Amino acid sequence: MKDGDSVDTKTTSGKKPTPFLDQLEDGPWPSFVTGLKRLRDEGTPNNQKMMNDLLGQLNHSYQERTGYWKGGAVSVFGYGGGIIPRYSEVPHLFPESKEFHTLRVMPPPGFHYTTDLLRKLCDIWERHGSGLIAFHGQSGDIMFQGCTTENTQKAFDELNEIGFDLGGAGPALRTAMSCVGQARCEQSCFNEAKAHRGIINRFLDEMHRPSLPYKFKFKFSGCGNDCVNAIHRADFAVIGTWRDNIKINQDEVKKHVAKVGRKYTIDTVVSMCPTRAISLNDDDTMEIDNKSCVRCMHCINVMTKALSPGDDRGASVMIGGKRSLKVGDMMGIMIKPFIKLETDEDYEELEEFAEACIEFFADNALEHERIGETIDRVGLPAFLEAVEAEVDPNMVNHPRTSSYVRTDDFDEEAAKWFERKALKAGMTVASE
Repeated sequence: MKDGDSVDTKTTSGKKPTPFLDQLEDGPWPSFVTGLKRLRDEGTPNNQKMMNDLLGQLNHSYQERTGYWKGGAVSVFGYGGGIIPRYSEVPHLFPESKEFHTLRVMPPPGFHYTTDLLRKLCDIWERHGSGLIAFHGQSGDIMFQGCTTENTQKAFDELNEIGFDLGGAGPALRTAMSCVGQARCEQSCFNEAKAHRGIINRFLDEMHRPSLPYKFKFKFSGCGNDCVNAIHRADFAVIGTWRDNIKINQDEVKKHVAKVGRKYTIDTVVSMCPTRAISLNDDDTMEIDNKSCVRCMHCINVMTKALSPGDDRGASVMIGGKRSLKVGDMMGIMIKPFIKLETDEDYEELEEFAEACIEFFADNALEHERIGETIDRVGLPAFLEAVEAEVDPNMVNHPRTSSYVRTDDFDEEAAKWFERKALKAGMTVASE
């Protein structure tokens, strides 16, 4: 079929013709079109009607090379966010999908579900929506896609009854994400689910009632593998780490070398260390220069039985990660290189720091600006002063080659930092 050819929106079978979409099923990879057609053919009568017209409108968009959706305002009682309104601009052609709103629903920390709970979620959406669900969107939400304005409140009420709440949408605190963490991963360095739940409970109003200049995201990863992409996708990233030495089981090191060979071990572990901190001895034991280690996790991932994180575990806090917007992609800035997360007081302190960051963002950011861009605009010193965070050398990658830091200023700040570090060490010894 050639571009611009007219396409009928009706057939004798009642199914909308989809010649442009059919081409997407021809390749070697699974196509989303197949899933939409399955819902159209095998779903409930309500699902079938909505998906039939949705496929028709999508095919129409491919034909005309134009999107035919517009926004609006849809919410449930007491909430200002959590729903993405979608209204069709061609309702006369596809009336069953003229309203196709999306409910963003918060998942549990670590994405833990029971099969019974998943069935209940699917049943609710089959009754009130299109049956189309995404586990999970890039935001971390369960995406219930395709609902009429009339059924939005009904769907939310039933979801709420089984313990689920709407996530964030618009200029608000967005749905947080955390990795599976301590439940299944031996690399975890703190209780991700506890940190996640505590912060979201504290700032739930900021999620339900959008009142920020733009979006703000929390993400929690238990180690440097960062399975929820916190470092470059979260305004407030909590990344598990340790500050003592990597634990080495030399017997397992020898077994690994014996199994894969010295050359392979050197090629895949020793040579791949970004700071060249690892060496393999002649007797097939391993040594690590822990002062040079940057906790990238590569060696631990390859030699899981032989190497593991140290015992003095905690987390790093990075601020300002995001994808492209005003000033391009940004990685999070290391604001707190290490914090302990063991006691309730530790988690309370993390929540208080998070509150200070959100308040700074609310008071200083421009409209449609993320906190990383705000810091870039006003300067890191202004941010550190506002949130009462101490200056730390870890905040600057290459201080003597940075055009933003004069050598004499850095030497002065570095001296203060070493003084604070010595004072804290003395206080720790005294308390013990």
